[in-house]
Amino acid sequence: MGIKSFQGKRDTSQAKEASQILVSDYMTTNLITFKAEDSLDHVIEQLITHKISGGPVVNDKNELIGIISETDCIKHISESKYYNMPTDINNTVGKYMVTDVDTIDKDMNVFDAAFKFISSHRRRFPVVENGKLIGQLSQKDVLKAAIKVDGNTWL
Repeated sequence: MGIKSFQGKRDTSQAKEASQILVSDYMTTNLITFKAEDSLDHVIEQLITHKISGGPVVNDKNELIGIISETDCIKHISESKYYNMPTDINNTVGKYMVTDVDTIDKDMNVFDAAFKFISSHRRRFPVVENGKLIGQLSQKDVLKAAIKVDGNTWL
């Protein structure tokens, strides 16, 4: 004789409905941004001062036009400072920034964004709405979301 369960029929309506965790819940909105006409020396100072690895480049309408990173600044250093050449006044963000920028939507699930980080090898994604920069999601933001989420509620 086997053991019988006395739980009875399970009510499926009691199942807890998990809500999605969106990029907008974890993105940073107070961003350090740069302009195309900013000097790279200014960018380097800002990266060091604010302990960040890069930032979005916007125009006067706050539209995203590029990204500048530590790597882009290192290219500048290797081209001029390494050879002890005078600083060119044309060493601006616009000359060194990456203009082909991948963005993500604020309504994207954070864990879908995590897969995008893995496949693209990027450290940050700008969040754009109607052409305007509204925030940025970093890998660290995804980690913050993962810590707060119970493992079986991921969507």
